[in-house]
Amino acid sequence: MLYDCVIVGGGFAGLQAAIQLGRYRHHVAVIDAGEGRSSICKNYHNLIGFPDGISGAELLASGKSQAKRFGTAFIQAKVIHAERDGEAWKLTTSDNQSFRGKRLLLATGVKDRLSDFRMLIPCMGNSVFVCPDCDGYEVSGKPTLVLGAGNAGARMALTLTHWTSELIYVNHERVLVDDELRVQLEEHGIPCIEQMVRDVILSEEQFKGIVLDDGTVINRSRCFIAFGGNEVRSDLARQLGVELMENKHIRIDPRTKLTSVKHVWAAGDVAGHSEMVTIAMGDGSQAAIWIHKSLITASKG
Repeated sequence: MLYDCVIVGGGFAGLQAAIQLGRYRHHVAVIDAGEGRSSICKNYHNLIGFPDGISGAELLASGKSQAKRFGTAFIQAKVIHAERDGEAWKLTTSDNQSFRGKRLLLATGVKDRLSDFRMLIPCMGNSVFVCPDCDGYEVSGKPTLVLGAGNAGARMALTLTHWTSELIYVNHERVLVDDELRVQLEEHGIPCIEQMVRDVILSEEQFKGIVLDDGTVINRSRCFIAFGGNEVRSDLARQLGVELMENKHIRIDPRTKLTSVKHVWAAGDVAGHSEMVTIAMGDGSQAAIWIHKSLITASKG
């Protein structure tokens, strides 16, 4: 079957695009491997209509159900190869399925580097956070730990001084921190501990603190993770010859979300690195509008 548009990635950008395209009555398929960062967040606090928060899983399930109302097909698979196939795009998955679309939207996102701390995933969005723009408010006036590596962790700690002065930075990977950043940490009274973490203290799905390599216990109820080096999932774009930025994010037209390759769009974190639900949704809607215009123009031609 030839779809009007195939969307790779079923996160917030991909789902919002699917809903919009479905309302244009286009035939759409979403291919998603179920590995998106939004699926592990237990609570989003900064969205209109959810003052008490909503989990990523709930929001994704709602979006998928809504998209299905408009006939969107959902395929759980991982796309490993993309190529042009005549006037269409052909996508091949790891289980050797193939899907074709007249238009292609890449909403493949970013994967956070959690280093040795995947055990913190159940705490994400409740007491452990990765995005200060989304969740800095959640640590307002609270003793907070930053687990990170080198400059990435140092910058996170400094960013969080907007909300709290009670900060400790543990440079778990003992990566060199620039002198300028060390000076700023000292000026803000933020200890920079150059030790690995031996153990993490949890109470069900709540972060409670850490045990350092030397046995020192640091009790904290809030934690931010900042190791840097997140995986930008732009490999399919590279296969198609799409122009990438130096940081591997996809370069797009800010108005249309079109990439450097005709009939290939990108939205969400893989493009703008927004790391916010609201912006990802907006990207998806915007891309869908221009995909629709492209399809309509082609049908009239």
